[in-house]
Parts: sequence; structure tokens; C-alpha cells
Amino acid sequence: MLLHDHLDGGLRPATLVEMAAAIGYEGLPTKSPEEMGRRFVTEASGLDLVRYLQGFAHTVAVMQTAEALERVARECVQDLAEDGVVYAEVRFAPELHTEAGLRLEPVVESVLAGFGAGMDLARAAGRPIVVRALLTAMRTAARSLEIARLAVHYRDAGVAGFDVAGPEAGYPLVPHLEAFNLVQRESFHATVHAGEAFGLPSIWQALQLCRAERLGHGVRILDDITVHEDGGVTLGRLASYVRDCRVPLELCPTSNVHTRAVGNLAEHPIGLLRKLGFRATINTDNRLMSGVSLSSEMAGCAEVFGWGWAELKWLSINAMKSAFCDFDERLALINGVIKPGYDALTAEAAFRVSGPGTSAGPH
Repeated sequence: MLLHDHLDGGLRPATLVEMAAAIGYEGLPTKSPEEMGRRFVTEASGLDLVRYLQGFAHTVAVMQTAEALERVARECVQDLAEDGVVYAEVRFAPELHTEAGLRLEPVVESVLAGFGAGMDLARAAGRPIVVRALLTAMRTAARSLEIARLAVHYRDAGVAGFDVAGPEAGYPLVPHLEAFNLVQRESFHATVHAGEAFGLPSIWQALQLCRAERLGHGVRILDDITVHEDGGVTLGRLASYVRDCRVPLELCPTSNVHTRAVGNLAEHPIGLLRKLGFRATINTDNRLMSGVSLSSEMAGCAEVFGWGWAELKWLSINAMKSAFCDFDERLALINGVIKPGYDALTAEAAFRVSGPGTSAGPH
């Protein structure tokens, strides 16, 4: 279950290199897919958010035609399905894909067509998956109302909700309130990139001004939590509100380390937030830039925080409970796929641990 994944942050390196060559794009630092993948991760690690986002110039440059968008979307679905993901909401900013003359509507329709083709291929391969789109408006632009209208228009064609992304510092959400008001009037869904590079004011704006249902990242909620020397914990008013109202946190551990939102994985608040009962979820953000998959994120956190299948099951159910799909679909996936899947893994681990030299933890 994946709630926070960027389409233009998850291209296959080979696809990026091939598509760049096809259109004569000379901006890539290398023409080797293997080196391209390494370069993205190396250059992303330890940057601030603004510099981290610069890597998208390469991926967006090759995603300017209907054919390119459909291919990237199709491969995205296949890659997620191969990783074992059964439900995903993948976001993209339509306004970034109009540089070659595409209008916003064909951009969205091309991505949705790619998602549909990818789901068909995944189903045929025995790995069924549901992938929906989140349409993102940029904080740095003035097209949020236009994108919100677009999201509502395609809500029955595969768009699950509306999002705002981009640099937080210096770009408050106030100019985008009309877009969020539209989404609310239409009884539609909204999430917001907030509390990643900035802080509590960003989270407050997302929740109290925009009425966002989820927080994209939200990692800086840690600034409103005090851990005392005796191990006791005190929540500030905003942190208490987030926990009490079960606001889902779309946490992206590796990406948060790469953008310096946290120092390292061991310092990531996802461990504390899980213990305190926040609606924490684990996500990839940008699989190409950070060199991750949902499986690798889960495995890394399991190793650092000592989690087993029970904790990963809890996080997965959190994500599905927080998905922008209808109640019946959420319930069917939780009871028909997630719980049986994790129960089988738990039983398998218990069987292994009964033998010599084995471990019951996730692998």
C-alpha cells in the first residue's frame, strides 16, 4: 500500500536514458542506465529539498509527449506490482508536462491510459494492483485552481485526489485556498506536501486552512513532541490534534534523510510516531532519486527499529485505511489481501524460527 509516490520521481534509469536519446535531450550527466541510477542517488543524498528537486529537470524533460507519459505510467504500475504493492496512489503535476504543447487534459488522459495498461499487464502476470492518480499543483505557480478542477473532472476516470507540492519555505498555502475550497465543495479528497522542509506552520496551514485529509511527509510534527529524560512524552496542541484526528502521515524515510529533514534513518520519527499511535504510513516518495522501493523502505525501517511482521502489517493497514478510495474497496483489500498476506508471512516466519539458526523477522 503506497500513498506517496511521484510519477516523475520513479522512472526506470534505462527508460530515462532511452527517452532522452530519442528526443535529443543532452542534459543527462551520463548515457549509462546503471551509472544514471547511481548518480541520482548519490546526488540526492544529503541535499536540502530545493536542490533535491532539481533532479526532476531531467525526468520532466523527457515526459512531454502523450507516448512518453503513457509509457512511464505503464512501467510505474508494473514496477510497483513486481514489488508486491497491491494499491498505490501515484502523483504528478500536469502543468509540468505541457512544455511541448500538450494541453492539461491529454496529459492526464495519457497517464491514466498508462496506469490502465499497466494494471492489465500486472493482472495478466498474476500480480493484480490498483493504481490511482493524485493531481499535483505547484506551490511556486498560480494554476492550483485549474488543477483542482481537472482533478474533480477526472475523479471517475482514475484520479483519486488533489495535492500541492514544491518548496515550502517562502511559498505559503494561502494563494491556493480557492483550489482547496473547490475540492471541499465537491466532496473530493486532498493531501498536501507539508512539514517536510519547513515546520509546524506548514502543517498548521495544510490542516486548518486547507482542510487536507492527509499530510505529505509531515515529518516535522516531531517539533511539537517532547521526549523527556525519563522516557515520558508530551505532545503539543498541534501534535495532539494530528494524533487525535487520525490524520495520516505520508512518511518517506529515505527521502527525508536525503533532503535533510532528518539526519539519518535511526533518527527518523516514524519509530516514535508508531509507538505513540499516530496514523503513520511508510512510502517511497521518489524511487529513482532515492534508489528505493517500498520493500526496501520497509526492510530498512524493520532493521533499524526492530520491527517484525506485526509492525509492518499495522503500517500497511494504516495506509489502506487512509487511501482515497471508497470504504468497500478499502475493506476488501484489508480483509481480503493485506491481513491474509501478512498472516501467511507471520506463519511462515514462525515455522522457520522453530528450526535451528533461523529468524522470525521480515527478510
